[in-house]
Amino acid sequence: MNCGSKPLLAAILFCVGPAGIAGQTGPAPNGMTEKDHLRNVRYCEVFVVRKHFFSTTAGVYNTLGLNDCPPEKWASLDTAKLKKEWNVTAIILNGPRYFIMDRNALEKPGKVESFDGLDARLLAELEIKPNSNKRMPYTENGVQRQNRYVYDRGKNVYELLSPNGNVYVMQSYSQEVDKELNEAGLLTLAGRLKLPNGWKYRTRTLDEDLVIENVGGKAYVIQDDLKNTYQRKP
Repeated sequence: MNCGSKPLLAAILFCVGPAGIAGQTGPAPNGMTEKDHLRNVRYCEVFVVRKHFFSTTAGVYNTLGLNDCPPEKWASLDTAKLKKEWNVTAIILNGPRYFIMDRNALEKPGKVESFDGLDARLLAELEIKPNSNKRMPYTENGVQRQNRYVYDRGKNVYELLSPNGNVYVMQSYSQEVDKELNEAGLLTLAGRLKLPNGWKYRTRTLDEDLVIENVGGKAYVIQDDLKNTYQRKP
């Protein structure tokens, strides 16, 4: 990777400094729990949505490390029933999904809850924009979490480039829309996406580890129209 050839706004690849990219990336910072060998690992998420006075947020519960989101359990979840049991605004199911990063470090993961027998851990708080009744593709949302993703050299990364120069790196692909999608299918995804004007999709192979970290405990994520999820480079 040639650091000098990056677009100005495609920052935090950390060519220098303590969180820098190198041939091999060191362990996660103190206070962060890291999991490895994550690429193509299956998981699901349950969003527990609550309205506040002037905002709406969703607690993001993730099955990673607890189970592989068994298809029969996932299919049996009843969002209306769960909404009533939890006494919340809504329950949204997100998955099944598969990670693309190779390592993931997260600070202060939360408690485990059971959703009709499917265990999931609270990992983040998602801001839901006003008047948004569904997830809109290519629309950025803020997520309260402190995370560190590592993509291993020699592996592929899949990125969206916005007209204003932001670069979003895929963190997971979804089988919600295309139930047969796998990593091989990501190589030709550009021809399938309904990209807004000025947006581009690209695939590249890393010649060094890529580290993506958010700043100040907040990450910015978007989804494409197949519900694959990407995080913005700060």
